[in-house]
Amino acid sequence: MRPDILNPLFAEVEVLKGIGPALAKPLARLGLKRVVDLLFHLPTGWIDRKAVDALDEADVGAVVTLAVTPTDYRLGGSARAPARVIAQDGAGNVVALVFFGGGSGYAKKLLPLGETCTVSGKLERYDQWLQIVHPEVMTRDEAAALPPREAVYPLSEGLSGKRLAALIAQAIERAPDLPEWIEPSLRARHQWPAWRDALVSLHADPADAKARERLAYDELFANQLALSLVRASARRRRGSPLVGDGRLRARLALPYTPTGAQTRTIAEIEGDLVQSAPMVRLLQGDVGAGKTLVALMALLIAVEAGAQGALLAPTEILARQHYDNLTRLLGPTGVSVAILTGRDKGRGREATLMGLADGSIDILVGTHAIFQEAVRYKRLGLAVVDEQHRFGVAQRMLLTQKAEKPPHLLAMTATPIPRTLTLSQYGEMDVSRLDELPPGRQPIETRVISEDRLGEVADGLARHLATGAQAYWVCPLVEESEVSDLAAAESRAAALRARLGDAVGLVHGRMKGPEKDAVMAAFAAGRLGLLVATTVIEVGVDVPNATLMVIEHADRFGLAQLHQLRGRVGRGEGRSVCVLLRGAMLGETARARLALLRESNDGFRIAEEDLRLRGSGEILGTRQSGEAAFRLANVEQTSAFIGAATDDARLLIDRDGGLEAPRGQAARTALYLFERDAAVGLLHSG
Repeated sequence: MRPDILNPLFAEVEVLKGIGPALAKPLARLGLKRVVDLLFHLPTGWIDRKAVDALDEADVGAVVTLAVTPTDYRLGGSARAPARVIAQDGAGNVVALVFFGGGSGYAKKLLPLGETCTVSGKLERYDQWLQIVHPEVMTRDEAAALPPREAVYPLSEGLSGKRLAALIAQAIERAPDLPEWIEPSLRARHQWPAWRDALVSLHADPADAKARERLAYDELFANQLALSLVRASARRRRGSPLVGDGRLRARLALPYTPTGAQTRTIAEIEGDLVQSAPMVRLLQGDVGAGKTLVALMALLIAVEAGAQGALLAPTEILARQHYDNLTRLLGPTGVSVAILTGRDKGRGREATLMGLADGSIDILVGTHAIFQEAVRYKRLGLAVVDEQHRFGVAQRMLLTQKAEKPPHLLAMTATPIPRTLTLSQYGEMDVSRLDELPPGRQPIETRVISEDRLGEVADGLARHLATGAQAYWVCPLVEESEVSDLAAAESRAAALRARLGDAVGLVHGRMKGPEKDAVMAAFAAGRLGLLVATTVIEVGVDVPNATLMVIEHADRFGLAQLHQLRGRVGRGEGRSVCVLLRGAMLGETARARLALLRESNDGFRIAEEDLRLRGSGEILGTRQSGEAAFRLANVEQTSAFIGAATDDARLLIDRDGGLEAPRGQAARTALYLFERDAAVGLLHSG
């Protein structure tokens, strides 16, 4: 249960004075539904207000506060014209106070002629005038109460910065002094304030770097402690050791000799599988690094040990790709492989379910359908989850509950993840990296071309197809949108079909399974020369004869996603090219991203740069949208403090008595505060 001391923070925002249904709506649009949400709605910047007695050219560009006396009105001739109130300071210097949007009546009421008042705003130079646009107008007492530094917060329509600041002040009043969870020497070394003091200070002075660091570290520590508890719980559980004898692996007719990275990773997995504690390992591999072979070897070890294996894929296309590859590679071994997806019905589905239950099926490949309630395994020993980031912990747990004893788990991702994010998001897993490409994989030449040259690209595509080679053309959207100028896959396919004939196929996520499979099969068989697609082909498509990739509006994609799409070519012996069509107007960040992709095929380097340029919330492009783990810690803080947070969390568990010791009790509070409380009960479960 959540500690009572935190209950005031998890109350709905309506407990604060002045919040009714009307104000609750703009707060909800910002995700501010509880008191704690207001506390953690940190300033993104600040305004320094300079109190002055007289206007000075040196203050142009600064926010100034001063007393003025209105002397004249210069009202526009129309409702759209600006209203100007001419005023003087105590020294006789003139300033124009400007109001846009038909503000003449408002300006007269707010600033009566001859009455001295105090104004505050950004001083600007416009022609011969000093001016302040839409100044705040207040009494001297109100001006005296203005803080010299004012926090700037993200806002929503219907919510002013002043109103939000007042609500946050109420929320801070409800914030208790919490026990200290940071290891004392670490806190002293960084000179961090106490938790509540950091909150108070940061909302009062957004430039307080130590307060911001402290709150970011708290969130990172709670996350790493939760991952450590998950890891400790997993290590205490007892599964079934899987000891293979090598007989099935010896029968494989592999198309190439495994790389050193593959051999090393297979040995790591084999070492995990012979333990009674279930393996929980993450396998990272760049595009084409050979994860499928590693997964196959792991599955064969399970079958050699008398157990069954399951391979879970996020999409039906990828599941069927895996099934076809495994069936081809396992031909001489006698291992039984089956597939189960959401569209498998009737007798075929029943036969698969019976084969799993009686043990006659050794390996099952499929989508989320493989962990539905009706699916029963005789002895599930190993679960392999491909494209790990598309599955939540809950889905992984559903799969692991399909056995009497927890099965071993191998999670794979084809998207190279920066070490910082690996540590923060997969800290409960052991990690293996495939950082070599198998022999035969060709380097891909990448070109960045303006969309103004679309006609030239289409001409080059026609010449490419005339040689008998194949190509992809990727578009961001499925159909035209009134609110977007992005090219649509359907209209692009129609235009290319008009130019190139019936050899153009189209595949996108809204198509039904059989229709999608038919197009993919025709492309794989060479009956289609060009496949126009959305990002549904991002993973799992392997056509060696496809040696050209065109990506339209490439500047709108994430770097890592572009790298994944590029990896669909370069799979055969022919020279491969990826053409990135960019918009005519490019910002500096977009230009830097595309330049990096042009010069590098190293997915891990690209991922690190993607993290730096885009931030952790978007690191994997749209696929990872909404998966940002942190609301207080930014990319730089995560990189700076994730290692210390991980070490501190492990120290708490291994040396300082876990959650039951005094510091552990404080850390338990942190877990609830940052909503990592699902991990609290794990230390004593198992």
